[in-house]
Amino acid sequence: MYLNTAAFLLGALITGLLCVVAVCGTEVEGYSRTEGAWILSLNKRRYSVDTIAECATKCNSETFFTCRTFMYDENDRECWTAAANSKTEQIMKRSSTALYERNEYLLECVNGIGKDYRGTKSRTKSGKLCQRWDSNYPHRPNVTPQTHPLADLESNFCRNPDGDHRGPWCYTTDPSIRWEPCNIHQCFSFTDECMVCNGEDYRGKISTTENGCTCQHWDSQTPHDHGYNPSILPGKFLEKNYCRNPDGSPRPWCFTTSPSKRWDFCSISRCTSELPTIIPEVNCVTGEGAAYQGTIAVTVTGKTCQRWSAQTPHKHNQNPENYPCKGLDNNYCRNPNNERMPWCYTTDPDTRWEYCNVPRCGAARGPATPPKEENCYEGNGSSYRGVTSETIGGKKCQIWSSMTPHRHEKTPEAYPNADLRGNLCRNPDGDQAPWCFTTDPKVRWEYCKLEKCPITSPGTRHSGAQNPPTATQTPPEEDCKVGNGETYRGPTSVTALGVTCQAWSAQTPHSHTSFTPEIHPTKGLEGNSCRNPDGDLNGPWCYTTDSNKKWDYCQIPDCVELKCGIPAIKPKRCVSRLVGGCEATPHSWPWQISLRNSAGTHFCGGTLIDPQWVLTAAHCLERSSRTSAYKVLLGIHTETATESSKQERRLEKMVLGPNRVDMALLKLERPAIINDQVQPACLPEKDYIVSSEAECFVTGWGETQGTGGEGVLKEEGFPIIENKVCNRPEYLNGRVQNYEMCAGYIEGGIDSCQGDSGGPLVCYAQGKFVVQGIISWGMGCANAMRPGVYVRVSKFVDWIDKTIKAN
Repeated sequence: MYLNTAAFLLGALITGLLCVVAVCGTEVEGYSRTEGAWILSLNKRRYSVDTIAECATKCNSETFFTCRTFMYDENDRECWTAAANSKTEQIMKRSSTALYERNEYLLECVNGIGKDYRGTKSRTKSGKLCQRWDSNYPHRPNVTPQTHPLADLESNFCRNPDGDHRGPWCYTTDPSIRWEPCNIHQCFSFTDECMVCNGEDYRGKISTTENGCTCQHWDSQTPHDHGYNPSILPGKFLEKNYCRNPDGSPRPWCFTTSPSKRWDFCSISRCTSELPTIIPEVNCVTGEGAAYQGTIAVTVTGKTCQRWSAQTPHKHNQNPENYPCKGLDNNYCRNPNNERMPWCYTTDPDTRWEYCNVPRCGAARGPATPPKEENCYEGNGSSYRGVTSETIGGKKCQIWSSMTPHRHEKTPEAYPNADLRGNLCRNPDGDQAPWCFTTDPKVRWEYCKLEKCPITSPGTRHSGAQNPPTATQTPPEEDCKVGNGETYRGPTSVTALGVTCQAWSAQTPHSHTSFTPEIHPTKGLEGNSCRNPDGDLNGPWCYTTDSNKKWDYCQIPDCVELKCGIPAIKPKRCVSRLVGGCEATPHSWPWQISLRNSAGTHFCGGTLIDPQWVLTAAHCLERSSRTSAYKVLLGIHTETATESSKQERRLEKMVLGPNRVDMALLKLERPAIINDQVQPACLPEKDYIVSSEAECFVTGWGETQGTGGEGVLKEEGFPIIENKVCNRPEYLNGRVQNYEMCAGYIEGGIDSCQGDSGGPLVCYAQGKFVVQGIISWGMGCANAMRPGVYVRVSKFVDWIDKTIKAN
């Protein structure tokens, strides 16, 4: 279901919560707020006011026109009232301005007979276009804006000025039919709860399933945890424990309060009113192609489509009875379940379904150039072609071809030369910097989290990419100590009294034999920096260059907090849709480790979660129960591990996960040195369930199946698939356990594979990368309908914490 402003207001209108000008923070009750927006309107007036509430009052008392919107500029304290809203006019980007739209003019449903309907429907129930209320052609009206000045008879919108029991109506532009009712469905009826189509817009209050189970509250994770979080999916109206359809199922459903029944459909009848009118797209598609009603009936590989009403060769529930509004006629390609584009089941018994090759409206011909690796922009960023998809406020960007949650005109078709692919930051309109619409319904757009490229000397080509350290570069160290500083490898080389340290290899002015680089090659005694080779409880020290003082302690501050999940080198965060993904920027995933056998051959991945602990899959340890059979490499990008930043550690202990779960903890023989190339990922909150809206990535050196980049670390963005969907018969058929999660593309083509096992699935949230999954198992690699399965780390944070503290 598309999230639009009208839908967003529906719950509030139903429950009667709308007031006139009451303000809560920056919200104005009775209005919907959009940050950074401005509306074009010929009818508007300017006022100087001090507060948003005063501006709302100006709109409510406007006499020159019907005020549907007001705009407030906080910097200049300017208030503009306007007759238009986002349903009738174009919204523009404008910094420091907030757009407030009156709810009653956004609602596209009626209460009762609809005397207060102020929406923009302008066709009758038979599809005829409405005549303007102030026009005398083709019909001379009895009802006009002059005879009914309070009925909002503007334009040609359906209205009910005379209280007709059939609801809103209009004069038609057909000379043979004077007037006709409009087909506008009821917002909500307490006496006649029903659903339209497959109930994606259902907002009723039924909270019992067809088998008599009480529904679990959507904001609860007990008794069933799930990814349908109301705060993350505001457009799905997951209120209390009411039946809803957030995932495009055949009808509304809910999780139940019965521990033995995870979820169940609800028994909700279909409304008797006529189905909504869909303006079809027959020759091309926009967005995800939900409105496509053309006659293409072959897939991208040339397979003939199976009829939607047939169950041979593939059984399914995407039939015309379950999806009456989706145009499932014959065997034509359609998109009934909000996939990326139109698709169909195929007549090939070995290929269940495939996408169809339906042309995109206005799409340019020719292959697309892959995104560049750019971490900065030049000029105003109009030429920026990098892969950043995050705003300065930390919000995820909306896909340019999507109209949810914000409708707009900055589409790939309208700006064919702007490279508006996916949700990548771009500057199609010549703004001052790259920007994007956000996935936050209340913030329309923001500039992106990018910096300007530094000015380079003439003739120098600047790519904006960060270079990996060379063999002559020393990885930067964090100049603080953990505990007594045995792992300290920072640059400080003076004592607490300011005396310069003697080199550890020198014997002048102080001769010594106990602590030299030759005797202690792993203690970091290469230069003259402070170290703690003997585990002194008071911290790092050094021999001094003062002949009267043989040695002294150094003043090294404690590391206040070990940072996790914030890589010093920015990752690409690519979504390439290839089995092998994109080649990662070196050291941009600094928690990724390579688990190797004693001979040094890579066979599994893992995640550094603490300087001395690694998280991996239990099945990676099946070859031997001896710690001496394994070693861990950190700080590498290539599988050959030739980088100077490489750290190698043997294992001190291996702890298998509880109850034979496919996870294990590895304790390193000594802590890793934390620097820009080696850093832990964050652990999740206990029992946290990742939403399908989350931005998640998998990394590894695994099998690429010929897609390139062999031998270097690869990365790929993966969507999370809710267990309810992943366990459907046509996918993994109930094999996924509660402590596991699915990620990947339903259509296949990209997946983690052999050699990736044990590695991380990390998700970006609140400015950090959190390890939410451990690569565990799958049915082949990158097969359609067979997404990868990951151990859900949030289910085991208590066990992880207890194990680390006990060892």
